[in-house]
Amino acid sequence: MITRDSHRRSARLITLLAATLLLVLLQPVASAQAAATTARDLLASLPTATEVRTGYDRNLFNHWIDANGNGCNTRAEVLIAESQTAVTRTGTCTITAGRWYSPYDQATWTAPSDVDIDHMVPLAEAWDSGARSWTASRRTAFANDLGLAESLIAVTDSVNQSKGDQDPAQWMPSNGAYACTYVTAWIMVKYRWNLSVDQAERTALTSRLNSGGCGDRTIDSPPRA
Repeated sequence: MITRDSHRRSARLITLLAATLLLVLLQPVASAQAAATTARDLLASLPTATEVRTGYDRNLFNHWIDANGNGCNTRAEVLIAESQTAVTRTGTCTITAGRWYSPYDQATWTAPSDVDIDHMVPLAEAWDSGARSWTASRRTAFANDLGLAESLIAVTDSVNQSKGDQDPAQWMPSNGAYACTYVTAWIMVKYRWNLSVDQAERTALTSRLNSGGCGDRTIDSPPRA
């Protein structure tokens, strides 16, 4: 015999199940919304500090390691990932040919010797902005960061050399159409590694973000390193 209490218990159970299902369905949406941000908001969260170059040595950043032991070091991994065609290689992972587009100057290269892997935020700039207090292992992680596509980018070697260790207040790519992408990537890397910006750098970044709505474009918040 089905009693009134049985009906009530069934109704409560159905309500509970429905509420649980709703929470499960909404959770990914809430997470996705939480991950959305803008370059302007990321920049606002970065501390402002005077840069300190004292003690810098490029060798303090152990770069181009083979982190996953597959025979390809970090440089090779980026060359493989960014080539517009399947790369040619010899041995385990010596890249001999591919096709790389350099957004800094809109040049295309097929010989890996013509391409540098640029640290979006140069090693010296990272040191100046906080990496001087890091452990050796954290500096190695920064120098070989494959966890954020914006951290390392294949570009024309001579252009990378002209950039050197300069920040956006001192150097910008000649490809003006890439300016928004460049400063956004710069800010994302600094946010990911909790690095500071100096006042001139902040002013230059803000100026670029104010151009054409650049700073208000929705981007995914970079994962903290």
